[in-house]
Amino acid sequence: MRQENVSIPAGYPSGIKARRRATRQEVVIELTRKSIHLLIAFVPLLLSISRTLTIVLLATGTCGYAVFETLRMKGIHIPLISAITAKAARLRDAGRFVKGPVTLGLGALASVLLFSPTSASIAVYILAFGDSFSSIVGKTVGKIKMPFTRGKSLEGSLTCFLVSLLSTFAISRQFGPSLIIAAVSTFVEALPAKDWDNILLPLAAGLTATLMGF
Repeated sequence: MRQENVSIPAGYPSGIKARRRATRQEVVIELTRKSIHLLIAFVPLLLSISRTLTIVLLATGTCGYAVFETLRMKGIHIPLISAITAKAARLRDAGRFVKGPVTLGLGALASVLLFSPTSASIAVYILAFGDSFSSIVGKTVGKIKMPFTRGKSLEGSLTCFLVSLLSTFAISRQFGPSLIIAAVSTFVEALPAKDWDNILLPLAAGLTATLMGF
């Protein structure tokens, strides 16, 4: 039997290529963002040295970034900082104030202020590792989209759960409470909160850790 030729609408290949380029660009941006995001994992180390120093550094860094980003929005280029921010901005944030680092700093700062050092460390590690690796996995290999999450993937959420469990257990050495904290954190991370999950996630993890007695 002769195979029929299938006509392809004009512009169809270019459309696929454009989507692939956009996807690759999003992955590169996400890797850049999460490389910066992971720096927050140094907070527990700083907290073990000095709580006051940690609070001052987080507050100063968050306020400093907000000032620099405001200047960037006004067309005033700050060497290195503006370039890094622009490179790490998601496509949806093009031309807008990139608030991710602000919410990241506020989330870590709130954890240090509200919780015990152990609970705060758990919260920050989940923010640093659970959120980062879930996003990277979701962007690169995530296929199964979950409903009511605005495109978040099952693969990303499973990664968040596993990494959060390991991060919590590394601090607490208690499997049962670590399991509960990881489950709550995974649920919150899956919420369609955009950059505000940088605040919601550590608060949920820290509060749960506190209720678990840490």
